[in-house]
Amino acid sequence: MEDSGYPARVSIKGWFATFIYYEPLMKGGGEKFNRELLKECYQIRDYDDEGRDWSAKNYPGGYTSYGSMDQLQRFSSTFGELERRINKHVKVFAAHLEMDLRKRRFAMSDCWVNIMPRQAVHSLHLHPLSFISGTYYVNTPKGCSSIKFEDPRLSKFMAAPPRLPKHRDENRQFVQYPAETGKVILFESWLRHEVAANQTDEERVSVSFNYHWD
Repeated sequence: MEDSGYPARVSIKGWFATFIYYEPLMKGGGEKFNRELLKECYQIRDYDDEGRDWSAKNYPGGYTSYGSMDQLQRFSSTFGELERRINKHVKVFAAHLEMDLRKRRFAMSDCWVNIMPRQAVHSLHLHPLSFISGTYYVNTPKGCSSIKFEDPRLSKFMAAPPRLPKHRDENRQFVQYPAETGKVILFESWLRHEVAANQTDEERVSVSFNYHWD
C-alpha cells in the first residue's frame, strides 16, 4: 500500500470556541408581563421625539431608542423587572464562559427598544465597551427576520477556499437564530451580528441590552 505521508492518527483539537445562549426568559406565565412590556415599548416610541428623529437618520424605516433613551431599566419598573430576570441568564452564561466574577459585580449598562416594521434592517455591528450583550424578543410575527452571527475570524481567512457543501457545524461561517417571542439571546459583545429586512407586515419588537463589570 502506498504511503500517504500522514500518520495513522492525526491529532486535531478545536480551540477558541464561540458560544451563544438562547433560552425562554421565563419558564411559564410570561404572557402578561410580555403584554405590558410591549405596551410600554410603543408608549416610549410615541413619547420619544428625539429618538424618532435619530432613527430617521440612522435607522431608516424603523424606531430605536438607542440614540436617546438607552437606559430604560433605570426609570421603568417594567424594564427593571426585565433586567432582574435577564440577570439570572447572564449569570448562567458568564459561568459557562468561566468568567471570573467572584469578587466583581456585573450590571446592565444599556437597555433600549427596537421596533422594525416591514423592510427595516439592522446592519452588521458589534457592541463595544461591553462584555455580554443580547436581545429579548417582545413581539416576533411569524416569518420575521432571524438574528445572524458572523464567524469572528472571517476577516482573517484571506486566501482560504470555500467550505465543502456539507460541512460540520463548527466550520460554518454564519449561523442564524430565529426571533421567538419570550426568548432571550446572549452573546459576547465582540461577536458581529445583523438582522435582515423584516419581510412581514407586522412589526418586530425587541429590547436589546449590554452588560459591563467592575
